[in-house]
Amino acid sequence: MSELLHRLIKSVKRVRDLFLVHVIWRRHSIGRNFHAGRRVVMWAPNKIVIGENCYIGRYSQIECDAEIGNNVIMANMVAFVGRYDHHFQHVGTPTRLAQQIRDPHYDWKGTDLKVVVEDDVWIGYGAIILSGVNIGEGCVIASGSVVTKDVEPYWVVGGNPAKPICPRFADPAEQELHRMAIAARRKLVAARKKKSQGSSGQAS
Repeated sequence: MSELLHRLIKSVKRVRDLFLVHVIWRRHSIGRNFHAGRRVVMWAPNKIVIGENCYIGRYSQIECDAEIGNNVIMANMVAFVGRYDHHFQHVGTPTRLAQQIRDPHYDWKGTDLKVVVEDDVWIGYGAIILSGVNIGEGCVIASGSVVTKDVEPYWVVGGNPAKPICPRFADPAEQELHRMAIAARRKLVAARKKKSQGSSGQAS
């Protein structure tokens, strides 16, 4: 009975994820095997692109343009935040009443900034990532971090502002083996996408 209930719950979650991807967030591009927890919010001035096998935890928010790679984990309460969501330097206008990035005719800073998260990244609980940041492949972002600058591949960072703590792998040889494995996975994903696009073109 417990096995049947588990399978039912899993099926319901899958249907919910498909509804989110193909209906609620259809203007964005989201890869296979995606899961979003409860109350996840996604909005961007232009577009959000998410790779395959990505997980976004409960109550997380993406509120800027973003490009997320494959096999990325975002824990609960993670936020991608725009640096210039409000025109706070508009002389004579309170920030509350100034232009904001959601306005159709917003013409201040930040419209060309996005968050880039490469493959195999783990972003811990409650971390905040500012737009314009590039998080390199294989990074681990500690819980509660505020990431304001680019993060080099395969580093563990933490703090406010986030700073390097240590390499993810103590042994450089292990890191290189892992990097090669991730590259091979990326090639498989690219080949599958190319094959899928070819099949779609022939069908049309």
